[in-house]
Amino acid sequence: MSDFSSAQEAQTSPERIAAPGDTTTLDRITIVSRTGETPIETMASVSQVSGEQLARRMAATPGEILFGVPGVNIYSQGRPSVANVNIRGLQDAGRVSVIVDGARQNFHKTGHEVSRMFWLDPELVKQVDVMRGPSANTFGSGAIGGVVYFETKDAEDFLRDDETYALSTTGRYDSNGSGWTVSTTGAFRFNESASVLGNIVWRDFGDYKDGGGTRVDHSGFDVLSGHLKGTVRPTEFSKLTLGWTGASNEWSSSAIQDNSLKSNTFTGAFEISDAEEKWLNLSIKGAVNSMGLEEVRSGTTTDYDLRTSSLDVWNTSHFDTGPVQHQLTFGGDWVYDDFTSQTASGGANFFNPNGKRTVWGGYVQDKLRYDWLEVVAGLRYDAYDLEGSSESSGSRLSPRVSVGISPFSEGTLAGLQVYGSYAEGYRAPTTSEAFISGMHAGGAPFPFLPNPDLKPETGKTWEAGVNYAAEGLMSADDTLRIKAAYFHNDVKDYITFARVNVVPGTSCSFSPMGFCMQNQNIQSAEIHGFELESYYDAGRYFGGISVSIVDGEEIDLNGVRSDLTRIPATSVTLDGGMRFLERRLTVGGEVQFNKAPKGSSFADDYTLVNLYANYQATDNLRFDFRVDNLLDEKYMLPMADVSAGSYNQPGLTVKVGATMRLGG
Repeated sequence: MSDFSSAQEAQTSPERIAAPGDTTTLDRITIVSRTGETPIETMASVSQVSGEQLARRMAATPGEILFGVPGVNIYSQGRPSVANVNIRGLQDAGRVSVIVDGARQNFHKTGHEVSRMFWLDPELVKQVDVMRGPSANTFGSGAIGGVVYFETKDAEDFLRDDETYALSTTGRYDSNGSGWTVSTTGAFRFNESASVLGNIVWRDFGDYKDGGGTRVDHSGFDVLSGHLKGTVRPTEFSKLTLGWTGASNEWSSSAIQDNSLKSNTFTGAFEISDAEEKWLNLSIKGAVNSMGLEEVRSGTTTDYDLRTSSLDVWNTSHFDTGPVQHQLTFGGDWVYDDFTSQTASGGANFFNPNGKRTVWGGYVQDKLRYDWLEVVAGLRYDAYDLEGSSESSGSRLSPRVSVGISPFSEGTLAGLQVYGSYAEGYRAPTTSEAFISGMHAGGAPFPFLPNPDLKPETGKTWEAGVNYAAEGLMSADDTLRIKAAYFHNDVKDYITFARVNVVPGTSCSFSPMGFCMQNQNIQSAEIHGFELESYYDAGRYFGGISVSIVDGEEIDLNGVRSDLTRIPATSVTLDGGMRFLERRLTVGGEVQFNKAPKGSSFADDYTLVNLYANYQATDNLRFDFRVDNLLDEKYMLPMADVSAGSYNQPGLTVKVGATMRLGG
């Protein structure tokens, strides 16, 4: 469940250890907004996790950060050190855009294990914004499922107002898998215009046990992560940020396969915003993300390397035409992926061929407001080029329009907004999807056929929703936030593996199994559902509920419907707690009910119960405690690929931690 950033959200991060009475701004602006909106102000399905919510989560992996966020699931198939993000039943191949400080996490490897891999240590995260559906098309091509944007910490998130420097150390222990975490953060403020923050995190986790008490072999991992971020303000209205985030991640897939994933991400951002110059709100972000995976299987090494370079530029101008207020945004982006693989023989891996992909685009969007009426209208142009064993390219215009009304100007319903939206997104095929080839090994030998003529996927989403914000309902300082939406996403030319029968004289002329496999565009995939997210905070006590219902089918070229295999469970998450001792002590719990989708042949219904407590003993000493899966439930996520084995999720896990800090 995400947090609508309540006024009582005291800790912006576990390391900061805020002083008593320290508060953050009510409703934080989302990174995924180009017009300075908070989640409750956005006419789209947007969630945010930050502050106190992150602190009490005690996450050891990126997936644990997003627990309870409606429509979002992260699975790792018993390998917690890697993660694949699923939004509303869509995943893999860039259908969900994962971004860290402007750097796209595009690494994708075809195989039976987790195909989409990225690692960002939760200790480095300041805020996570999630936008579900193609309404996020201002964040670049491909995100027909949505965007998950991670923003890392900088010195101003760590230092108190009267501090020049600070240093903190966090130690944590997870009982299930005997996992140890050590994190050290330091920051220095040179003057009012320049500061720097550095962080190093080490995690050492063994194999965990599932809810049935069975040890999940090869689920342990070792990760060493680092982070460095500097900020300079050349003028009063401009800011330059330079950052590096890296990780060395090691784990085993089986008794005969070891993996090592190394990543280095370099980011730069320059921003100008002047309240007096309303035409100028400029953002320029560039990034280079290098990821390398080394697989050693039975002594044989295969290397996979991806370098992603990206540039994102946009500007928003504020002006009025009579009684109508405008926020006009122009922007453009460019992403270049260079993927190489190398086997022990020196050639490329058949299933992950070498290739280059370039996607770029531009867009214009106008947000208009007139009294009780709000309209967002936009148009995006996308284009792409693929280079591999052959070449392909394409382009398209994708529109977006949202209309909202706020019918009440006074009273309890003054914060109510009803909206409807339509948005389209465009995803180019990956080089692996288009150029995969070679013979499937093992007990089922059949050929994979390349398909350079793959068409891009087009997502078309209708959404109807309600936003509601209120303060002072039952006490002077309480807050209530509610977001609810129904959506229908029609993905045209959906790409998936299809069987091709052996026919002499064709590309599939021979196969020991009598068939070949090839990525093809099926007719479409239809996904629809309902999401609810609400949060109430009265200071002394707080509570919330999130609901996610997703269903989907794929329709082949003959019009035959079948259930999508990556649909997540229907879930309801309850979260509530209380604050004591002048809000130094927080205790609470979470209950999540999950109902397996009808298309799953292996997943069952399950219920998770979690408990947490956080105690800020002094301004510079904090204790954290959490119990995950209190009832030791045995369960499996329905999005998993069980063709190479099935893995249950962790059972009862107790987490304890402490953070010590000094500054001056």
